[in-house]
Formats: sequence, C-alpha cells, structure tokens
Amino acid sequence: MTYCVALLLKEGMVFISDTRTNAGVDHISSFTKLFRFGIEGERFMVVQTAGNLATTQSVVTRLQHQIAAQIEPNLNTVGSMFEAAEMIGASLRRVMKNVSESPEQENMYGCSILLGGQIAGQEMELYNIYPQGNFIRAGMDTPYFQIGEIKYGKPIMDRALSFYTPLDQALRCSLISFDSTIRSNVSVGMPLDVMVYPANSLTLPKGKRVTENDAYFQGVRKEWSDILKQGLQGIAPPTTDYFE
Repeated sequence: MTYCVALLLKEGMVFISDTRTNAGVDHISSFTKLFRFGIEGERFMVVQTAGNLATTQSVVTRLQHQIAAQIEPNLNTVGSMFEAAEMIGASLRRVMKNVSESPEQENMYGCSILLGGQIAGQEMELYNIYPQGNFIRAGMDTPYFQIGEIKYGKPIMDRALSFYTPLDQALRCSLISFDSTIRSNVSVGMPLDVMVYPANSLTLPKGKRVTENDAYFQGVRKEWSDILKQGLQGIAPPTTDYFE
C-alpha cells in the first residue's frame, strides 16, 4: 500500500507520495509513486498512484510511451486537464480489462490515481481517478485528495487546511499528515517524494526526495510531537463525574 496527498490551493499545488511497496513482511521495497509530465512554460502535470504496483506501472508507462512515440492524444497535447483525466481513466480501464477476468481479480489488481496540474490559459485542476476509470474534481470546498492509507493522516488535513491556506503552511500540514501515517502504519514509509507548484508559474519543479535523515522533516516531527504533548497538558482536566 502507499499514501499520496495532492492539494489544490489559491497559491498553488502540493504533491507528496511515499515510496514503500509492501508485498509481505519479508518483501518491502521502494518505488516512485509520483510522476511529473509537462512542457516548460506551457503545461505542468503530476500523476500519483496507489494500489497494485503492476497496474500503476502499466498505466504510467503507457502515458510515457504515448509522449515518446508521439501518439495522439498524450499528456503533452491534450487540450485540458479534464481531457487528461479522461485519457488516464481510459488507460486504467484498458489495463484492468487486460489483467482481470472477475470482480475479485479487479479488486486484487485495482489502483487509484491522482492527477493535478495546469495548462497555459486555464485554471489549476486536481482529479481523483477511481479504479473504474471515472473521476471527481477538487474544488474550493474540497481542496485536497488522498489515496492509499488515508485514515491516519486525514484528521490533520480536515482540521487545518482550506483553499486559502498558504503554500508553506500547507506543506507543513501535509508533512505532519505523513508523519502521523508513518507512525501508525507500517505499509507507508520513507523516503517521500515532494513537489510544490506555484500557481500560474507553468514551471516544471524538480521536486525533493525527503529521506529519513532530512533535517527539516525531523524538526517537523519533533515540534509536532512537542506541540501535541503541550496542548494536551493545557486542556482543562475532566470533571469528577467522569470518574464516578
């Protein structure tokens, strides 16, 4: 399993994915789950994947091959992010059809995909593409999506994030979300792939790989742990009837 987060904010977008792949307690390895596409000054896109590794790699490889072979349409030529989401959904359905023969197998080989980015002259957009190939779009009321092991990191996102959260604060919040997930779920682990995109920049950020020894991430972990302990101590004690 894995954990991926993508944020759509007024100031830009944040994408974070872990890299752990777990095929049993004796077979744990790392694979990239965050993939960048685009043309500098024209378009920027990120694809994040969670679920069956063979399925996700097949879909991403198809997307990369379409660009390299100049097969139309591809992520470098589609006219909108909506069309990109449709294309990825169709590719996912095609892969699923090739590898599964029953609903049980579909569950076994299923995966989820996040697509976010911006094309020149258009707004930033973020999509959550389901294993069936259909998708939903993020908006101001729901400015982020999670896929994979979402339950441990979701509470901090729900409490602290809004469409107007500044990029740097949103990045901190997302890293805390990952720290909470890593602490509680062995199937999610370091290193993390992080990419931050400023709105309307149409740049292709190189991103950052955050390792276990990353000084900033270690500082965030410690500070958040200290804040929680101090906050708990500062909450009024329960009334005596709780102990009756």
